[in-house]
Amino acid sequence: MGGFLKREIGRLYSLRPIRDGMTTNANGDGNGNRNRNRNRNRNGTAPLEAAVDAIVLDIDGVLVDVADSYRRAIIESVDTVYGRTIRKDDIQQFKDAGGFNNDWELTDAAALYVLATGEGYDASLAEFTDEIAAAGGGLEAAESAVRDGIGAQATKRVTDRWNRERLRDVFQQLYLGEELYQALESGEPDDDLRQEGFIHDEPVILDEETRNWLLDEAGVSVGVLTGRPEAEAEIALDRVGLADEIPVEHRFTMDDWEEGKPHPRALTTLAERFDADSVIFVGDTLDDVRTATNAIEADPSREYHGIGVLTGGLTGAEGRQKYADEDAAAVLESVNELPALLADE
Repeated sequence: MGGFLKREIGRLYSLRPIRDGMTTNANGDGNGNRNRNRNRNRNGTAPLEAAVDAIVLDIDGVLVDVADSYRRAIIESVDTVYGRTIRKDDIQQFKDAGGFNNDWELTDAAALYVLATGEGYDASLAEFTDEIAAAGGGLEAAESAVRDGIGAQATKRVTDRWNRERLRDVFQQLYLGEELYQALESGEPDDDLRQEGFIHDEPVILDEETRNWLLDEAGVSVGVLTGRPEAEAEIALDRVGLADEIPVEHRFTMDDWEEGKPHPRALTTLAERFDADSVIFVGDTLDDVRTATNAIEADPSREYHGIGVLTGGLTGAEGRQKYADEDAAAVLESVNELPALLADE
């Protein structure tokens, strides 16, 4: 990121306080069951089997809470453009289906569903996302589900109204707010959307003790792998005190690769840059764990461990079980349990 833009983001962002302060741990309970016969650790998941020399962190749902920022922007973008929308709880069903690490594409899929129901698509949202998952996840699978459900002519009417560019623009206006939208998108927001951005509703999850452990005590390389654009990742990392600690070459953002999670390329590239033998990837979605699993297949010379946290959309016993079903190496209430987990090894 250019120095001028970085300074400008810092200036604009510093004008707004963090509204809610530090988040508490998710309200999770119960123990997930693993698919392999190994010794269990105190979290009810299989222990890591080798010394770890690199930790890669997702941002959303791991370092900062985005329930009232990105997820709110999804819901309100669809409602702003089409006058109807999905529920906040529905978002997790898209995430679980896979292929929606990019929240712009999740917004597109939600809008597609809303429009399709107006043309006779009668599947429930759960059935819709199940069909997406069965087809491999992602936006193309969503389009196929609609086409199979209502036919070519009705689908044409839906896609004629499906304005992905407008959805993205509204999303950015809502999320960034007037000043950051002007700085990052080089445009003027709509008159009725000139407001403070949802980006200022992102309480920090990573506590200072864990941050200091990561940087000074863990003895590992630390990186970031996120679906955020570079500028928005910089803002979040600055908020949690990692922007100046994690160099650009140890980060992968939306701007650095096309594939997106769960494709393993970003994770294996970071492992190569670290010259690491054993890598942990901490995320808040099933696609994060799948990324680590796919990295194992793509790069068998190293060990990869996907760790799920319960501070995103997955919570409680159900969240633990979903992670276990994807063969997560561990499930934590939050990233702040990571020091204790590795101390047990």
